[in-house]
Amino acid sequence: MNTHQDTHRHIGYEPAGSAVALAKLLELDGEVLASYFSELTGRLAELADPSPARILDLGSGPGTGSFALARRFPAAHVTAVDISEQMLNRLSKQAFAHGVADRISTVEANVDESWAEIGEGGPYDLIWAAAFMHHVADPARTFARAFEQLHPGGLIAVTEMDFFPLYLPEDTGVGRPGLEARLHAATNTQPSHEWTDHLRDAGFTLQERRPFDIRLDATQAGPSLNAYAQGSLAKLRSHATEVLDADDLAALDVLLDEVQPHSVARRDDLSVRTIRTTWIARRP
Repeated sequence: MNTHQDTHRHIGYEPAGSAVALAKLLELDGEVLASYFSELTGRLAELADPSPARILDLGSGPGTGSFALARRFPAAHVTAVDISEQMLNRLSKQAFAHGVADRISTVEANVDESWAEIGEGGPYDLIWAAAFMHHVADPARTFARAFEQLHPGGLIAVTEMDFFPLYLPEDTGVGRPGLEARLHAATNTQPSHEWTDHLRDAGFTLQERRPFDIRLDATQAGPSLNAYAQGSLAKLRSHATEVLDADDLAALDVLLDEVQPHSVARRDDLSVRTIRTTWIARRP
């Protein structure tokens, strides 16, 4: 997820187009999926030789990836790039709160345009692009630019969500069972992303294409799970008005209403199930 995603009106969330709502959702993603981020950055640490000193986070949003990378590589400097000034301001404030403001700098830039300012922090040892590459206008050009910005031997890690997370039990106690599966089937209409050929065409050597199968119960996900599920399902609801049956829409609205007894905001039977795939490649 990143700041290029569409934002719409959410039940119980900020109004349409709110960068604050999206930033909160991305920050919750980092909190709930902390074990996944630790596993992924740990794998990058195993493959990086030597440990990266300069890291570039493309499409950083409020810094979910930047902070995970800063934790994993405590001697590294991270350059976070995003098109949104508001996201980067939020990232900078959080960097102070996390005690890493001296190791994270921000660049407000559109990667489809000039990379002059992005290149000032390089060359880099590691480039991170999470749920971002499918938003760029010309992926081949962006991969070529990333190749140019890496030291020989440097790594690029490109991650995509195979599907939006699932949270609910089969029977929620509201409406017909299987609501969440129908919601996903109705809104997940985009083809899956595949970056292997793009990476090779840009000159990279693919190290691995690795799917991370994420399955966390409420205890593993932690106290932010309800807010994370609420925000994610509200985002899907904003895309479902014209594609989901009226009875399912009504049931979903009940689940997203925080005052209802079956509300996602107060349930204790939630979990997180999703898959994220990462392509890790090296500049020869």
